Amino acid sequence: MSHIPLWFERKFDFSFPVELYPNFIVRLRGTPARLEEILRNQPHPVVTRQPRGKWSAQEHAGHLLDLEPLWLARVNDFLSEGTQLTVADLTNQTTTKANHNARPLDEILTGFRQARQGLLERLATLDRAHSARTLLHPRLKTPMRLVDHLYFVAEHDDHHLARIWELIST
Repeated sequence: MSHIPLWFERKFDFSFPVELYPNFIVRLRGTPARLEEILRNQPHPVVTRQPRGKWSAQEHAGHLLDLEPLWLARVNDFLSEGTQLTVADLTNQTTTKANHNARPLDEILTGFRQARQGLLERLATLDRAHSARTLLHPRLKTPMRLVDHLYFVAEHDDHHLARIWELIST
């Protein structure tokens, strides 16, 4: 049984200063390396084991890759005229249907690294004016600044990294 709180039960406090923006960029930049470090040299049966029918470590890694288009879409939302961030598929059908355990782990890790690099490159094109704009997060029903979105993504990354670590450590 996992000791990690369920993602959809998490509460978030977005009262931190916008000056933490570089901190979250560094966290996001480091996720591919941390993911690779956790999964490197793990035997295939360990990374693909599905305890109690739940996601395997490899499926959690695939899920991180699957969500990169959402994170990029939400960054782009801050440039649009809309009032709400792009809605996520809360059923995670993309991950469920992807059959990540049948894919080579290196393919998932490389894909994630490339997708995350794309997100970071997009963020590098934004100016400070975009940091002040707020959009409604569709599930949390709370306004989010761009810096809040980056914190949310970094927390999501860490949630799945912790779950992967827990799965391969048991």
